[in-house]
Amino acid sequence: MNNLKNDAYYIGKILTDLKFISKHISNISKDEFEQNEVLLDSMLFRLIQISENTKRMSDDYKLIRTDIPWRDISGLRNRVVHDYGSVDLEIVFSTLVDDVPALIELFEK
Repeated sequence: MNNLKNDAYYIGKILTDLKFISKHISNISKDEFEQNEVLLDSMLFRLIQISENTKRMSDDYKLIRTDIPWRDISGLRNRVVHDYGSVDLEIVFSTLVDDVPALIELFEK
């Protein structure tokens, strides 16, 4: 049993979360998203998990992969965690719909 937690391990976890988001946000309107508390909480949790896993990745990998918006990923997590009650759901929804597919492509490289 291999429990090695390296960059490849964290990329796998990030991709799992990104693909989960992509699967469950497809064909959902912004209004449906905002009204569905379970979906909203689930998506915010996945965004937090993605950020937490990027923090565990090596600095060497992050320096090589300057095409990945590391600061934006971390910044969104901080907004969600520290300002949960006042998170701009329009920005979150836009991130889920517009940015997640691009992130999947970047992490699959």
